Amino acid sequence: MKILHLFFLLFFVVGYSQKYSKEEVAVLIQAKKLDSLMKDNDHSVINLFSKDVSFGHSNGWIQNLDDFKKDFTSKKVSYKEIRQTEVSEIKRFKNTVSLRRTIQVAGLYKNYNFEMKLAVLEIWIKKKSEWKLWSRQSVEIKL
Repeated sequence: MKILHLFFLLFFVVGYSQKYSKEEVAVLIQAKKLDSLMKDNDHSVINLFSKDVSFGHSNGWIQNLDDFKKDFTSKKVSYKEIRQTEVSEIKRFKNTVSLRRTIQVAGLYKNYNFEMKLAVLEIWIKKKSEWKLWSRQSVEIKL
């Protein structure tokens, strides 16, 4: 499975490398990694976040890092699918990148199935040569 994941990552990087700068590709890779770790309920996802990260969810929740850790560990929400369908904008200013993308998500919230399409705005900041998620806001796209 690791080989398949590495192949996909290589395909992902090559596909984006012609359209985006090296720094933008690095952020796109981090976003892909974020989706993958969230879907796998992998606690190492925390390593992608700035200590002062802020999440604004489509249902109105606002979380800081401690809130996220508590909910993630308890599996209040678990994902079966997180699939990026579009990158609509990526902008860089110094050590900050804003990324607008669309994702399709499905999973469980307190034993209730859900499926939705989300527009996501993520702000990534570069700290000590690593891109960290600083802020994320999602809005549901009604079909």
